[in-house]
Amino acid sequence: MNNYAGIEDEYAALDKAAVLLQPITYDGTSTWAKGADRGPAAFLDASENMELFDIETRTEVYLRGVHLLPSITEASSPEKVFETIYKKTQELIKTGKFLTFFGGEHSVSIGIIKAHYEHYKDLSILQLDAHTDLRPEFHGSPYNHACALYDSSKNANLVQVGIRSMDVAEMEHVKEDKCFWAHEMHDNEDWMDKSIAKLGKQVYITIDLDAFDPSIIPGTGTPEPGGMQWYSTLKYLKRVFTEREVVGFDIVELIPIEGNPASQFVAAKLYYKLLTYKFEL
Repeated sequence: MNNYAGIEDEYAALDKAAVLLQPITYDGTSTWAKGADRGPAAFLDASENMELFDIETRTEVYLRGVHLLPSITEASSPEKVFETIYKKTQELIKTGKFLTFFGGEHSVSIGIIKAHYEHYKDLSILQLDAHTDLRPEFHGSPYNHACALYDSSKNANLVQVGIRSMDVAEMEHVKEDKCFWAHEMHDNEDWMDKSIAKLGKQVYITIDLDAFDPSIIPGTGTPEPGGMQWYSTLKYLKRVFTEREVVGFDIVELIPIEGNPASQFVAAKLYYKLLTYKFEL
């Protein structure tokens, strides 16, 4: 197993690393484009070809240490995947390190988030996504990618940003004062203040890459038009990290496109930016 971003062993060692990176290669319930199970490998490949000096902060956050864990490869059933990820996250939280996850489809976040809101009392969940993902169950399972945030919506303070696609049945589960629709975000920045105000002190972030406009990340399962833009999203996330205590995050739904590495490179840059905002601001 190569080190994250090709960093030297001294910055990748488990005992010295401030950050743990958990890949999850699962794509078992997606209903249209397949390939999110290939996302972690594409992300890691792009990370090895990325400059590690952050111009904005004049820092190299990898010096804090990033340890790449063996991938979670369980795929026998949605229920078994949930159980495996949930238990593994509980174990990782006990390490006291900053936890990061890269999927895989969005259903992998269900167990991750559950373990976090059980550990951190009054935790807020910040979801950047094109879709609400609030179905109680889909295709016979509550652990479907279309149900990724339903459990969070009932057990934690969920704030949703960038939403622009959903089924009408999900509306009964939407808290509209905490849901920020993409069509109301595109021509102003009021949503930044308003959404951050809805977050508690501690925040877990889950990012479905289809939150971004397809012109930035075409390589995702359902690339919805009208998505979030690069610099405004970074401005927002920087504020979240500055104004709140972010306890962990996941990035999901990367589907690499053969011959077009843009999507995985953006995902790699996004991951590194989030680490930078966590440790170098």
